Amino acid sequence: GRGLIPPSLAEWMEGGGPTEAPPAPAVSAAPEAGVRADETVRLAAIAGALVESYRDHGHLAARLDPLDSPPPGHPMLNPRFHGVSREALASLPSSAVGLERLGPTVGDVLDRLEEIYCGPIGYELDHMENPAQRDWLVDYIESGAHRRPLPPERARRLLERLTRVEGLERFLHRSYLGKKRFSIEGLDMAVLMLAEILARSAHLGTRQVFLGMAHRGRLNVLAHILGLSYESIVAEFEEEVSRGIQTNLPELGSGDVKYHVGGRRVVSEEELDSGEEEFDIDVHLAPNPSHLEHVDPVVLGMARAARFLDASEDPECVLPVLIHGDGSFAGQGIVAETLNLCRLRAYETGGTLHLIANNQLGFTTLPAESRSTRYASDLALGFRIPVVHVNADDPEACLAVARLAVDYRFEFGEDMVMDLIGYRRFGHNEGDEPGYTQPIMYRRIAEHPSVRTKWAECLIKDGLVTREEVARMADEVARRLNEARESLRAGDVTERPETGTAAEPGKGTGSPTAPPEPDAGSGRGASAEPDTLTVETAIPAERLADLNAALHRWPEGFELFHKLGRQLQRRRDSLDGGLDWAHAEALAFGSLLLDGVPVRLTGEDTERGTFSHRHLVLHDAERGDTFVPLQHLSPDQARFEIANSPLSEIATLGFEYGFSTIALDALVLWEAQFGDFANVGQAIIDQFIVAGHSKWGQESRIVLLLPHGYEGQGPEHSSARLERFLQLAAQDNIRVANCTTSAQYFHLLRLQALRPERRPLVIMTPKSLLRHPKARSPAEELTSGRFRPVLADPAALERADRITHAILCSGKVYYDLLASELHEAAETVAILRLERLYPFPAPDLERELARLPALEEIRWLQEEPENMGAWRLVEPRLRSLVGSECSVRYVGREERASPAEGYAERHLRRQREIVTRGLTV
Repeated sequence: GRGLIPPSLAEWMEGGGPTEAPPAPAVSAAPEAGVRADETVRLAAIAGALVESYRDHGHLAARLDPLDSPPPGHPMLNPRFHGVSREALASLPSSAVGLERLGPTVGDVLDRLEEIYCGPIGYELDHMENPAQRDWLVDYIESGAHRRPLPPERARRLLERLTRVEGLERFLHRSYLGKKRFSIEGLDMAVLMLAEILARSAHLGTRQVFLGMAHRGRLNVLAHILGLSYESIVAEFEEEVSRGIQTNLPELGSGDVKYHVGGRRVVSEEELDSGEEEFDIDVHLAPNPSHLEHVDPVVLGMARAARFLDASEDPECVLPVLIHGDGSFAGQGIVAETLNLCRLRAYETGGTLHLIANNQLGFTTLPAESRSTRYASDLALGFRIPVVHVNADDPEACLAVARLAVDYRFEFGEDMVMDLIGYRRFGHNEGDEPGYTQPIMYRRIAEHPSVRTKWAECLIKDGLVTREEVARMADEVARRLNEARESLRAGDVTERPETGTAAEPGKGTGSPTAPPEPDAGSGRGASAEPDTLTVETAIPAERLADLNAALHRWPEGFELFHKLGRQLQRRRDSLDGGLDWAHAEALAFGSLLLDGVPVRLTGEDTERGTFSHRHLVLHDAERGDTFVPLQHLSPDQARFEIANSPLSEIATLGFEYGFSTIALDALVLWEAQFGDFANVGQAIIDQFIVAGHSKWGQESRIVLLLPHGYEGQGPEHSSARLERFLQLAAQDNIRVANCTTSAQYFHLLRLQALRPERRPLVIMTPKSLLRHPKARSPAEELTSGRFRPVLADPAALERADRITHAILCSGKVYYDLLASELHEAAETVAILRLERLYPFPAPDLERELARLPALEEIRWLQEEPENMGAWRLVEPRLRSLVGSECSVRYVGREERASPAEGYAERHLRRQREIVTRGLTV
């Protein structure tokens, strides 16, 4: 090991810091001109290597920590490491390294490079593989284009804004001691950097910004970026709900803690004080829960949807910005999943700006205990994203980094990471004592002046302000905040022009919301879903035929793979013989597109379909070209997007959810390869999809397609964990369905897209039923009728007065019952299908049961274990519905820890037992 490493490097690796290389031999003045020329060439080559060392490793010697911990340094920044002295290089002309713009000699160049690369900004560029991007960054950085000194008036206004940022935090700390607010103090410049990003991007053509951030600093961003009034923020601490941030929640909405909610507002240049030309920019702050980074893909989906809705499809008109925590950026896997989307065709946003609010500490955990990398930002290196570190106590450097990030993003349409290195003045949540675990660090912080204080001292020294003016600024902010509190307590709340007002506060997208229907959580308050009856989902027969022809038309000379050609030929001719699942789905999509409803479908292997059933993207067998018939139905159709996703659930599901909250009237679908893959996206499901409306008034029509059904494939590919969705269902927050025919699926998709009330839809989609002959539907079921939450047993109705037992089931197990040899003999048994599980269709079910006057017992039959599936939702509702008139009994697998058997034969035997018990009277 060590013998193969130069001593200077070995010492540096072991000691973690810089070291001096052995003194280089003196350069003798040889008499021969050739020798002198060779020596000059050697020195020039060393000088060139040293220049590149500054560019690659200068960040390791940069002064990045406001708390003055020494940088690690790097031996390659020392000329002696390269075998020469600084003096030997100093007199070389700068033309030897091609950097005349930095000074006349190499000595001047090295001085300038040390100032650029080892000051309060550290640039990480050595991982950049694209030479055009790296060279652009080097030229930009070394030109100093982003490091223009602030004009005196802007320097003074920067102090005023820092005073407002600090003043709000200090007021809340004094007035509401111990109440959580997650202060920005120590990273105050994050708010000013954000303002600079908004202003500069607006100047370059951005009209909408979608912002995602965790809780730290959110109240300050709401006040000083989105212009929320001080009164409304103070009202949250006073628990004056009707006057606070969350005034647009739906009836019966739960709301959220104040540092989770979002907002939307059009912000002007005057408010941001950017020095740019006049502009207005629409800023959306997405709400998000304490799952710190889970908002990341949601924001990207929002931004992509805004661009999707913009007729120009200009990537520069929309900008996503994400503010991360240092611990969560390094520690949470969703960050890697989100970064992986940055260059994918179906997910790219034209470049996202990432700001790491780096306070060098988790709750109580130091960086050495929370990551295996030097920087919190190192994850980005693998995605070839440039990273810039900056000292949060240097306001001018912070603004320079913001300008650089915006300019790079607009030049290349790529992401950039800004690592803002500061500290956390108080404990994690202001009620916490950090001295228990970091006593030395917090002694240093207690003695450390704030960035506002340090900037004020700079301006006083330069004669731009007086000490009295600095004090007056702080007094004025304190006065306005005290007035806000007093006016609130007096009941005389008025908006103040100094802080502005947030349009539609508390709503992450600013979209209108409707109050939820009465609670369907119990059988006594079930919703009848009235728009099921009023929305027309059938389409005329002539239109269906034309659409079917268009779906099976592709360019002349386009050669399909031979197996697929035969399959599509059969599908095209199947209108008379019955439509399979994928055919009905394509017809539903096509009919919506012709109705003007955009459709977006993504997921793992979704273009073909996991089960080789969909084939919405055709591939030329000779040339490899692709063709999507659904994109070529009509010149005036709505947009159709379909894409295979990366092997990710949580980021892609979050992305589609975010997309659906902006493209509110598009049909947005996410498909899991197998239903249980949704397990990995559970935080998005729990925190956003099922609760977003109640917490934030956020609406969505997103559809989750989750293959579900017990076919002997083992525990992992049987269950989509239906029980979890039903457990999360309340206040009509979601819809959950398990269809058994392709026509039902067709009508359900159209209903989801066309109904006025927007709610997410979870569909337990089939596997074996995709091609099951009895699950196929004739065309007339698409040209008439509607989605029916309960399907009756037509044959049993003919002998209704003899039916004593009813099997109620859902999904694929229905066909197992039909296939049993006991079915024909069970003349006193009717089989009813529950096609929509939530909202529980009590009126529909009651109506069907009333048609069986001799009924004695209802058997809920499911293939899932008793503690899974739908039984625990259905049981109390059934008992409430039928009362004492007939008994209710469970038929299915007993309670299990695992969803299904691991052996196919054992599965089949158990399945037969369940069916037999169900059909035996």
